Amino acid sequence: MIIRKDPGVSLKLRYPIVIRVSLLISLLTLIVLVAAFPRFGVKEFIEKEIHIDIEQFDIPQTQQFELPPPPSRPSIPVESESEDFEDDITIEETVFDAFETWDAPPPPEEGPRVKFIPYDDPPVPIGGYSAIQRNIIYPEIAQEAGIEGTVVIQAFVDKKGIVKETIVLKGIPNTGLNEAAITAIKKTRFQPAKQRDRAVGVWISIPVNFRLKG
Repeated sequence: MIIRKDPGVSLKLRYPIVIRVSLLISLLTLIVLVAAFPRFGVKEFIEKEIHIDIEQFDIPQTQQFELPPPPSRPSIPVESESEDFEDDITIEETVFDAFETWDAPPPPEEGPRVKFIPYDDPPVPIGGYSAIQRNIIYPEIAQEAGIEGTVVIQAFVDKKGIVKETIVLKGIPNTGLNEAAITAIKKTRFQPAKQRDRAVGVWISIPVNFRLKG
C-alpha cells in the first residue's frame, strides 16, 4: 500500500521556515550594502533632503515724510463772499393782503414833561383870545401854498402873566405855522391863574387858527 503526502499540509509546515530564511537573507544583504557604501547612509540622505540655503539681503529703510500741521482756526468768523444755494429752492410770494392793518404808535412827546399845577381860575389873555389872533403873522410860504389849519400850543404862564415856555402839541411842520403861533402867544400878556385868590404859574393849551381871507 502506497501512502501519498498531502501537498497542502506540507506547505503549511514549510511557510514559517521560508519566511524566517527570507528575512535573514534580506537583513544580511542590507548590512553588506551599508558596510560597502557608507556614504549613502540614512543620516547623510536625510541631511541632504532637509538642507535649505537661506540667502540674506538688506531691506532699505522706508523713508517717512512729516505731514504739515493743520491750519489754525480763525479767532474771528469771516463771512463768506459767495454762498451756494440749491437749485430747487423756491421763495413764495408774500401776500400783503393777509396782514391786518394796524395803527402806528403815537409819536413821543416833545419838550419837557409838564407838571400839573391845580388852580381855581385859568389864565386868560388880556383882550381875549382875539388878541392872540391879532399878533399872528401869517408865513408867506404858507400863504403861497394856501395852507390853513389849527396849531395847538401848550404854554406855561407864570404868576405875572408872562409866557415862559411853549410846547407844540399839534402842529403843521415845514410851513412856518408852528413858529408863528408860538411867537403870537409869547407876545400876548395874560391874567395869571388864581388858586384861592393867589396868582400861580400853570400850563394851559392854546389853539391857534390859521385862515386865509377870501
